[in-house]
Amino acid sequence: MENTATFTSYVAVGDSFTEGMCDDLLPDGHYRGWADRVATALAAEQDGGFRYANLAVRGKLIGQICDEQVGPAAAMGTDLVTLAGGLNDVLRPGCDIAHVKERLGIAARTLLGGGATVVMFTSTDPSRRMPGGTRLLPTILELKAFVEGIARDWGGRAVVVDLFSAPCFDDRRMWAEDRLHLSAEGHRRVAAAVLEALGRPTGEDWRAPLPPAAPQSRTAKLGADLRWLRSHLGPWIGRRLTGRSSGDGRPPKRAELLPYEG
Repeated sequence: MENTATFTSYVAVGDSFTEGMCDDLLPDGHYRGWADRVATALAAEQDGGFRYANLAVRGKLIGQICDEQVGPAAAMGTDLVTLAGGLNDVLRPGCDIAHVKERLGIAARTLLGGGATVVMFTSTDPSRRMPGGTRLLPTILELKAFVEGIARDWGGRAVVVDLFSAPCFDDRRMWAEDRLHLSAEGHRRVAAAVLEALGRPTGEDWRAPLPPAAPQSRTAKLGADLRWLRSHLGPWIGRRLTGRSSGDGRPPKRAELLPYEG
């Protein structure tokens, strides 16, 4: 359902996806990210006074998002919230998808109960771009159906951005070198998708494929794979084995609901 409400305040809740990992860097050292891009577009609709907070922290599991971010977000009383979480849980072996759905449902109901419009997301399809992604597909589909069910239950108050059905995200150029976080172009596309879901004209088809990429030689592909294994997959596995997270001790990049112009 199209949502054409006017929004004067917005809080973003989630993990690295919402923090903006691997987008362009801002002067303060934080990543920009799709949520900042959405806030900039919404702020431009107002004659001053638009407020924005981003509580997302990389590496957070859905239980941590629910425990650490949802309460403060609800207390801010904003009229728009984006809620994304659960994928870090899904990526870990032995994911308890029933627990993920329970906590995500609690988060959604808490935020919706405060009167906000809540935007949620389906994950991109990992089976089309990630080695071993097919293993994750049943859990991804179960979580997708759950998110879509929340939207049906709450009507226009809960809005779903369907990234799963957008093949443009199969393109490696939509992803950063770590192959887990969006590139600047990926963040730009997600921002356009959110704005479209909120009834805003974007002037483009965010689902459209990128122009054809230059072919990559086998040598170049092998070199990229080796760099990824050494620089990204290895450290990620190391953190899983030691129980550490990339977000340990890291505060949100925009913890307070403050005026924002972008």
